[in-house]
Amino acid sequence: MVMKKNVRNKTGVSWTAQILTLFPEMFPGALAYSLSGKALTKNLWSLDVVNLRDYSSDDRKTVDGPPAGGGAGLILRADIVDKAINDLKIKSNHHNTEWPIIALSPRGQVFNQKMALNFSKCKGITLICGRYEGFDERVLEFHSIPEVSIGDFIMSGGEIAAQVLIDSTVRLIPQVIGNQDSLVEESFSTGLLEYPQYTNPRIWRDLHIPEELLSGHHQKVRQWRIKKSEELTKIRRPDLWIKYKNPSKN
Repeated sequence: MVMKKNVRNKTGVSWTAQILTLFPEMFPGALAYSLSGKALTKNLWSLDVVNLRDYSSDDRKTVDGPPAGGGAGLILRADIVDKAINDLKIKSNHHNTEWPIIALSPRGQVFNQKMALNFSKCKGITLICGRYEGFDERVLEFHSIPEVSIGDFIMSGGEIAAQVLIDSTVRLIPQVIGNQDSLVEESFSTGLLEYPQYTNPRIWRDLHIPEELLSGHHQKVRQWRIKKSEELTKIRRPDLWIKYKNPSKN
């Protein structure tokens, strides 16, 4: 079974997320809601979800095997994943530079805002959701597939991670967010965490909105926001602070 939700924008082409998974029923999941869901409805991006078991030839639809050398768990087989990747490449008619193939794995490079921006500029992306104890290393080597992680922790599989990556990327596609200026001031966009935000009421539980934000003086507001972003980043993310202060070493 191949479950698809294919849509096209006004130009006839939309940014597409291909998902290779053992659990296609998990999609679109959270991607059907809020910004990503509205953008999907408006044909600003498309979702193509493929069941890995469709590429198994035996009656039990086996896609895994025990680890060579012994050990717990199961490994996704190279021959099965290879068949799926080759099929998806033909279907989308893409090259890796225009349409990257990514394996979601806890041992991969940690996903960040810069990666999301780069992905949003591609024609699409293919995400292979890991399960069990991971992939047979040979299929990753043969296809030169990089691994990406959403953090230093372990999940049951790559499906939720795929939704995180897609949501972060889709919102950077033009027209998805009405006010594109809001993207510039978000955390990580400038290398700093975002400054604190406030709204009505002006006083709540004896806590006041900072006077600088109520001054009507744009330069004062800007200076206050930069100062607070720097303070927060220095305290909460010293790793980002070091990079921000030493951009030539990044």
